[in-house]
Amino acid sequence: MADELYNPGYGRAAKKPRRSVVLWLLDTVMTLLSLVVGVTMIVTYFVPYVNPSRVWFFPVLGLIAPGVYVAAVVLALYWIIRWRLKRAGFMLAVVAAGLFQVSLFWRPELRRTYGEESYDRAAFKVMTYNVRCFYGEDGQSSVGDVLQLIREEDPDIVCLQEFNARLADAAEEFALLDETYESARFGRTQAPDSLYGAPMLILSKYRILRSGVGLTASTSVWADLLVGDDTVRVISNHLRSTAINASDNDYITSRRFLSDTAREVKIRSIVDRFRENSVLRAEQVDSIAHLIAASPRRRIVCGDFNDTPVSYVYRTMARGLNDAFSECGSGYSHTFRGFYNTLRIDYVLSSDDFETLSYEVLPVEFSDHHPVVVRLMKRTSNN
Repeated sequence: MADELYNPGYGRAAKKPRRSVVLWLLDTVMTLLSLVVGVTMIVTYFVPYVNPSRVWFFPVLGLIAPGVYVAAVVLALYWIIRWRLKRAGFMLAVVAAGLFQVSLFWRPELRRTYGEESYDRAAFKVMTYNVRCFYGEDGQSSVGDVLQLIREEDPDIVCLQEFNARLADAAEEFALLDETYESARFGRTQAPDSLYGAPMLILSKYRILRSGVGLTASTSVWADLLVGDDTVRVISNHLRSTAINASDNDYITSRRFLSDTAREVKIRSIVDRFRENSVLRAEQVDSIAHLIAASPRRRIVCGDFNDTPVSYVYRTMARGLNDAFSECGSGYSHTFRGFYNTLRIDYVLSSDDFETLSYEVLPVEFSDHHPVVVRLMKRTSNN
């Protein structure tokens, strides 16, 4: 009788708790997503090493690389919370392998400064800015605003891409700049019909010893400056645009393609233009890289590369040089005002002869780009 009243069930197999169907479906979806994101992340590691003419979609992966990395981190955390150690380990390995790319996009703010920071008197300031021929988004001239910005920031070296000499020469502010800077103009003096032919300008408080065209007057130019007792070569670049215009950008960012019946034609057009211009940029940078390598020891390479840090163009251009953002930037940096404000395509690179002291992207809206301002200082000896 006692055995009938008390039977703890010892000796019988305990029933396993029934697994939630919803949770099973969620795990299945997340597993598939982890595979897709993991493989995509692994492929992005090869993007900077492969010429776009060989694999046309690699530049697209460079565009979305930051988003893919964030997705990988989120998925790794999901599997850790779910205590699925094998899947968590796979995602953590993918994330760890991509750590070398993180500093190209994001750097933590390890220190806070209050008030205006002081710099050594030997430091000098470099600004690079694609001014879009001095036309703002409203179609009105922004030449006065841009030139006033230069006067306020007071950089020692200024590299302007898509420079419009006609509007600049008609502005009083430009005449005032002539009192402070020597200038090296390249290309046509009139506003071009196409931005592909827009000339460039280099302004310098230092004496310009010589200057010349590296590739074309609208693509790559250089000037040798006498900085103290040393000659510094400044190379300003404006590589082939992606040809993704404001209408394309709005079409993508507003997600109109989700309801557009003609989306296949439009998306194919965007992709074709992107592919063709990625190949052209790769050809340009291959030529420019030889010019950089043949330059004097002290070099500053800057401008609008029209490509992200995860790209063949960036790796080729930055070979043997230091990226100012990777050296002392903070937070997430973007220099192009479009595509959800996620693209850093304007750069200041320098040889090891320089120490990078500061990096800043100015939040002004006079162009479709933001200006990049960097402080550099010559090293007395190589470390």
